[in-house]
Amino acid sequence: MTLPPDYRGFDGLSEDLERRRGQHLYRHRRLLQSPQQPHLRCDDRELLAFCSNDYLGLANHHEVIAAFQQAASRYGVGGGASHLVIGHSEPHHALEDALAEFTGRERVLLFSSGYMANMGVITALLGKKDAVFEDRLNHASLLDGGLLSRARFQRYLHNDSASLSARLASSDARRKLVVTDGVFSMDGDVALLPELAATCADHNAWLMVDDAHGFGVLGDSGGGCAEHFEMSAEQLPVLVGTLGKGFGTAGAFVAGSEVLIETLIQQARSYIYTTSMPPAVAAATLVSLRLLQQEGWRREHLAKMVQRFRLEAATLGLELMASETPIQPIVIGDASRALALSAHLETLGVLVTAIRPPTVPEGSARLRVTLSAAHTEQDIDRLLEAFVIAAKKTGVR
Repeated sequence: MTLPPDYRGFDGLSEDLERRRGQHLYRHRRLLQSPQQPHLRCDDRELLAFCSNDYLGLANHHEVIAAFQQAASRYGVGGGASHLVIGHSEPHHALEDALAEFTGRERVLLFSSGYMANMGVITALLGKKDAVFEDRLNHASLLDGGLLSRARFQRYLHNDSASLSARLASSDARRKLVVTDGVFSMDGDVALLPELAATCADHNAWLMVDDAHGFGVLGDSGGGCAEHFEMSAEQLPVLVGTLGKGFGTAGAFVAGSEVLIETLIQQARSYIYTTSMPPAVAAATLVSLRLLQQEGWRREHLAKMVQRFRLEAATLGLELMASETPIQPIVIGDASRALALSAHLETLGVLVTAIRPPTVPEGSARLRVTLSAAHTEQDIDRLLEAFVIAAKKTGVR
């Protein structure tokens, strides 16, 4: 094959990458060399980490690991095919049934990731004659799903039911889907779901919640935002959860009515055209689900760690966002200053990731502290002590 003389390949991409470097927005991967836990090894260094979403400390739990190993011995490693061909194994089916009971919904459908679940649901339910309404701070997967659905796409002000109501009232769409995070991943605040549900009812709209960061953390038994607010299936007909955070494993699920799940099986392209998650992951998640429900001390301890962090941070004069969840952002503003602070913390043996645009709005770069039930009071104290030293060294306030 002969290329045309004017072929320029990836011309321009190098300049784009250098521009990103110059704006302090370049991203780097870290190399984790130990299990997911607060005290870990990363890039050949021993570090105390505050950047994992393993909120309940289950990712390295011995019972979860044993369940994975036993299931891998019985069912093999790979799923082998899509769920609709020959990839739907006994552990998948058992996990779907258990999650349906856990969430109080008729049925559950497993997806390979939270991104695929959100994309699949929104694009399966909506088309050109429909409209989707999304919170301005929604996760990228929700925004991408809305854009790819071909429905009319609108964004309402963050956690503002009046803003949503005005947009719904002006829409004549066939179907209206309101989409929000349960716990917002970069700010840590919780969606005001009862208000949103009432607004949806007033305008004959469906409510979809991605509760990726709520499951395991909120609710008396870890049932997330729906349990926290005592939301019925009628008030919250489309409930999405991920398994790689509070559950400590991998994958995602959608919980809802029989009609919803059958619709997704028939029409959700990200479900139909992908290989199922490894059966061993489903088996391990069944154990995580049991631990999540039975060991309430994990949520209690996590809540104490959040309270301790916020109290001690306040005494140091740190301005935290209004979050009572394990996500505790410290807004710095400038991306280069956030990077500098994060880098100096690492020299002190503490790992906290700097989050920059476009993940967060321009001018709101931050250190995103995430806490776990595996952290101790001594870990929290060490983090804050390191922050004081790093802030003085870098001049960041």
